[in-house]
Amino acid sequence: MELWIILMLFGAGFLGGLANAIAGGATLITFPAMLASGLPPVIANASNALAVLPGALMAAWADRGKLPGWSRGFAMLLVSALLGGAFGGVLLMLTSDSVFSLLVPALIGFATLVFAFGKRIQGMVRGLADGSETLRIGLIFPAAAYGGYFGAGLGVMLMAVLAITGHEELRQANAIKNVASTVANLTAVVVFVVMGLIAWPQTLVMLVGAACGGFSGGKLIAVLPAQAVRSTIIVIGCAMTLIYAWRAWF
Repeated sequence: MELWIILMLFGAGFLGGLANAIAGGATLITFPAMLASGLPPVIANASNALAVLPGALMAAWADRGKLPGWSRGFAMLLVSALLGGAFGGVLLMLTSDSVFSLLVPALIGFATLVFAFGKRIQGMVRGLADGSETLRIGLIFPAAAYGGYFGAGLGVMLMAVLAITGHEELRQANAIKNVASTVANLTAVVVFVVMGLIAWPQTLVMLVGAACGGFSGGKLIAVLPAQAVRSTIIVIGCAMTLIYAWRAWF
């Protein structure tokens, strides 16, 4: 790899880790960087999934004390997330680079909208099907499948599912979301590794950057305004949507 690519991947990973620690939305920064490094779209997406995975693992571990007690419903929720993540990973593996290139603008645009309006979405759907365990398990699967296929916006989608079907307080719902998201992403990454879809040099550089950014974000969270970080990520997401739409569709 050329030096500028190494610096770009490390910098994108750092900014993504920083963003995730403060406001979320890392993939809107890191995935375009993987593409800019010259990787084919499918390989770039799979490699990005592995590069940002440690952040999800750390978030799940940090909130483990807020998880509900072990139950059949919680176990089935995680099984649904596992199967959904695997399905999304296999679906990505079966998608050609030419088709995925056409989907990239829509995926980034959708993820940007979900990230931008996530809190409103959660508020609008809260309690619509309160207490429906079967519906919760059923909805987790397509959300996790989307996460295994692309990833950006998965956390908001899972929080919306939990808001529709449950009555947990915010911290507990967030802890459940972190575990379900980690299970889905980890399962997809296993598929990517087994099928040889990971570009290891680029992934490792970005992974180190993301770890440094996540650590720095933990220190800066009291100083940097979360809304300013969110707004910056939304602007980046909109810009990337327009750029890739122009390249792929026009």
